[in-house]
Amino acid sequence: MSNFNIRLQNVSKHYVMGSSSIVKALDNFSVNIDHGEVVVVLGPSGSGKTTLLNLIGALENATSGTIHVGTNDISRIKRQKQFTYRRETIGFIFQTFNLFPTLSALENVQYVADLAKIKHSKQKAIESLQTVGLGERIRHFPHQLSGGEQQRVAIARALVKDAPIILADEPTGELDFRTGRQILRLLVEQKQMRKTVLIVTHNREISRLAHRVIELQAGRIVSDGPPKDGTVSIDKLEW
Repeated sequence: MSNFNIRLQNVSKHYVMGSSSIVKALDNFSVNIDHGEVVVVLGPSGSGKTTLLNLIGALENATSGTIHVGTNDISRIKRQKQFTYRRETIGFIFQTFNLFPTLSALENVQYVADLAKIKHSKQKAIESLQTVGLGERIRHFPHQLSGGEQQRVAIARALVKDAPIILADEPTGELDFRTGRQILRLLVEQKQMRKTVLIVTHNREISRLAHRVIELQAGRIVSDGPPKDGTVSIDKLEW
C-alpha cells in the first residue's frame, strides 16, 4: 500500500454568513497525521471537527493553506480529480448517514463498492454488512431500520471500499453502548491493516481508546498527544 500521510499547513476555512459576518471554522491550522495512525479528533460542536474531515476528504475546499495526502496536493486538484481521490482513497462515515432511501441496505453498500470498482461487489457488500451485525437486515430499506442500524449501514459502506483512509464523523452517535463499542473496536482494528482512521467525537470518554487525541477549540488545536490518563482498552470505556 502506498504512503498516505496527511499534512495540513496553515489551513483556514472561513464561511461568510449573511452580508458581512465571517465564521472561522478552521484558522491557520497545521497538523501532520502519519499513515496507519488511529486519531481521535475531540471537541465541542462548532470547534471545526467536521470541517477538518470535509477538507481531508475533499468535500470542501480550504480558504487558504495547503493539504497534502500522500503525494497529492488536494487543495489544488480540480473537481473531477477530487471525485477520483474520494473514490479511491477515502471511506466516509457521515454523521447524517447519507443513505439512499430507495435502496436496500445491501444496495446502499454495493453501490459504493461498484463505484470503487471492487470485484465481487455484491458478496463484499454482504460480508461488510455481516461484519457490523446486519447480516439479517440486508434487504431492509433505511426507513425500516432504526437510527443505530442505519449508522451501521453507513459504517459498512465505508469499510467495503477497503480505502486507506477512514473518516468517521461521530460514528457512535446513534448507537447503543454495546453496539458502539463493537463499532469502535472494528475501527481501531483497521490499524492492523495499515489504514489511517480519524474518529471525530465530542465524547471525551471515546478519546481514551486512541494513542493520539487532537483536541480542537474554535478552529484551533488546543492539545495534541496521548489521552490525559493514558490509553485504555475499549472494554473499559463507559458512557
